Amino acid sequence: MRFSTRLLPRVATALLALGIAVPGASADFRSIAENGTVLYDAPSARAARLFVASRYTPVEIVVSIEGWAKVRDPAGDLTWVEKKALSDLRTVVVTAAVADARLSPSEQAELAFQVRQGVALELLEMASGGWVRVRHRDGQTGFMRMSQLWGL
Repeated sequence: MRFSTRLLPRVATALLALGIAVPGASADFRSIAENGTVLYDAPSARAARLFVASRYTPVEIVVSIEGWAKVRDPAGDLTWVEKKALSDLRTVVVTAAVADARLSPSEQAELAFQVRQGVALELLEMASGGWVRVRHRDGQTGFMRMSQLWGL
């Protein structure tokens, strides 16, 4: 039996959704495009409404079917959302009680700003040594430790 090259990404996504590691596969993160986006328990607008998500909330796509995506949110909940409600904008959410953003990717660098748990930040770039560059919605930018963020 031969696998179609179009089928392989779907198989990899299904294995990842089951928690099975797939060499070379990376997580697909997006963000919620608008405030008030409804998350459902099944891929249908007639399914039970579970949550209402805020704009910029990062989500990980674990299964993708026509028009719908099964997503994992920062709390680890799995729900369904219409694909049209997702943005390509990459955001992360702070998981530490308070996280420091530095002017450069170093613990010794000057403090740029601090952010409380649950705040969503735009992901600008991956830096070396476990750091990422982020932008706060007020325009401030800085480098934060990857270990203090979800959505990477």
